[in-house]
Amino acid sequence: MIERKLTGAAPATPMPKGACDTQMHLYLPGYAMRADGVGVPQDPLPDPAMYRRVMDWLGLDRVVITHGNAHGDDNENLLACLAEMGECARGVAVIRPGTPAAEIARLAEGGVTGARIMDLPGGAVGLEDLEAVDAIAADAGWTVAVQFDGSHLPELEPRLAKLRSRWILDHHAKIFSGATPEHVAVIKRLVDRGNCWFKFAACYESSRAGGPDYPDIAEVARDVARHAPERIVWGTNWPHNMAKSAEDYPDDAALLDLAMSWLPDEQARRQVLVETPEALFGFPKAV
Repeated sequence: MIERKLTGAAPATPMPKGACDTQMHLYLPGYAMRADGVGVPQDPLPDPAMYRRVMDWLGLDRVVITHGNAHGDDNENLLACLAEMGECARGVAVIRPGTPAAEIARLAEGGVTGARIMDLPGGAVGLEDLEAVDAIAADAGWTVAVQFDGSHLPELEPRLAKLRSRWILDHHAKIFSGATPEHVAVIKRLVDRGNCWFKFAACYESSRAGGPDYPDIAEVARDVARHAPERIVWGTNWPHNMAKSAEDYPDDAALLDLAMSWLPDEQARRQVLVETPEALFGFPKAV
């Protein structure tokens, strides 16, 4: 059992109408999870009702639900959560090279507008299928979220530079070895190609310096934000499955304010929170 922080003082950063969380996971009862326990959240199950409280707390209007590792390559929980959340939600699913067109259409009908590559322990689909998933996503008009150990970014740059889809370099690139000038240069070259975005999410997962300010992650984030604020998205990474107790559970308002402080100005914040998610995930224009 874990006590999750679901409310509190509002963020200091005002949220614009249409603000979107582009990285989180949701769960409903009745969907089988992996027997090995990988990715399985602690009780109580972090469900849509719980997350709606977080949205109200942070001032968010929209959400992109990412398929969770606990469900392997089964997207049924994701589809159920999308149905529960309604029009404010879009989804990022797991697909494979052989996923038939009829299944892609079914997922799209259910609100899926993206696919996930997760080349870390527990991920359902890794870099071995990157090009095949990219091709399917490009044909479907989907966005691909790509997560791996970013320590290897320089070696992977030639492959990533050839991707056809719109794609997101996930979780601050997760450079576990620590970012070097070469890593940052690769990130900038990739976003400059026009179809790559950089995600602010889960800074605590790859920071070597630690909180509350995560200065190593902040340095890279500010650098990329100065270079190309139009190429950034943001997410909470709720329900923070790596947290094992209430004491180490993150404060989502504090993390939101921290991430927003890395952006150069209010227009960049609106771009990150509203306009870019609209373009990448198929939300209507916020009025």
